[in-house]
Amino acid sequence: MAGKGVALHRWDEIALEKVTEMLSRKVVSGDREMLVQVYIKRGCLVPRHAHDSEQMTYVLQGALKFLIDGGDEITVREGEVLLIPSGVMHQAEALEDTFELDVFSPIRHEWTAPADDEPAAS
Repeated sequence: MAGKGVALHRWDEIALEKVTEMLSRKVVSGDREMLVQVYIKRGCLVPRHAHDSEQMTYVLQGALKFLIDGGDEITVREGEVLLIPSGVMHQAEALEDTFELDVFSPIRHEWTAPADDEPAAS
């Protein structure tokens, strides 16, 4: 038996949530951080947004071009991790079909109880 609060998650047992035709995800959430597998099709544009969570995006396959508030353009490729501090406006565009992991802390509460009109924010 695992210790208090310890939980094992298997990605292949987590349902793939289709956010849009271009973006799908699988979410594992704890009390203070969240790990998300994200599948993004080439050409998908995640609209400009900000959130209270600090975000780390780790690209496993493909490439994402981020536009960071203030005009910085950063391309994140396979094997690279982008850190986006809390409150920083950003948008992302998939330059290729992309598979990536996002870590959010604190968790994105709006993702733990998805609404029908939820935007496809990464």
